Amino acid sequence: MPPPLPVARTVAELRVAVAGWKRAGERVAMVPTMGALHEGHLSLVTLARTRAERVVASVFVNPTQFGPNEDFDAYPRDEQRDAALLAGAGCDLLYAPGVAEMYANGFSTTVTVSGVTEHLDGIARPGHFAGVATVVTKLLLQCGPDLAVFGEKDYQQLQVIKRLVRDLDIPVEVLGAPTARAEDGLALSSRNAYLTPPEREIAGRLNRALADAVDRLREGVSVERVEATGRAALERAGFQKTDYFEVRHAETLERLDPGPLQAPARVLAAAIIGRTRLIDNMAV
Repeated sequence: MPPPLPVARTVAELRVAVAGWKRAGERVAMVPTMGALHEGHLSLVTLARTRAERVVASVFVNPTQFGPNEDFDAYPRDEQRDAALLAGAGCDLLYAPGVAEMYANGFSTTVTVSGVTEHLDGIARPGHFAGVATVVTKLLLQCGPDLAVFGEKDYQQLQVIKRLVRDLDIPVEVLGAPTARAEDGLALSSRNAYLTPPEREIAGRLNRALADAVDRLREGVSVERVEATGRAALERAGFQKTDYFEVRHAETLERLDPGPLQAPARVLAAAIIGRTRLIDNMAV
């Protein structure tokens, strides 16, 4: 069994640890999370270890990225379990600040990224990306890592973070990691714990609809037709609502021409079953 994972609760404690590693000439990677860890998160730590001598993982359920009717209070929290999993994956330090450490009394600054945030989840979850951009900017400035690793499952989030790092000249390399999946292809997510057994069976069909869409796009079927077919497939599968099933430019996430694919693309979907909102995407 690995030794207990050291935990930093404050920015000062985090910076002391990171500064010591950097003085020793060690490269530092950061893996930001909201906890409730699963194999997908641990794969990010594993990837980070191949690119840096030291890995910091943060666990912070960020209130500013949840809407008023979303699942902030219900979001699963188990720091002791998370710490044990991170230690087993080779993490060197857990950064677990409280809300008061992240957002001191009188905090009044928001980081807003335009363009890439203005569609998809930017429409379905108003204010979400301002919360994400603000907390990620703070985490990167607090830690000062050489590398930060994020999963491609949250593909729009990944593009938002790449954009803010570029635009604000934050000296960190942002690395996207492949989506970890269950045997039936369902993207691993902390929110999968909300699914009942019948819902879990239906949830696996989201991945199949995306894979189908990718195949049809490669065959030359029009973007417009692929999107309509994908939405219909999710409805037939038993999802109560589809927030979006769209083919977007792989980098800018802009809308593409309705005809056959002419540029690198990503198929992105968000759908709701029961009380669980699932998101996923695939490259074309």
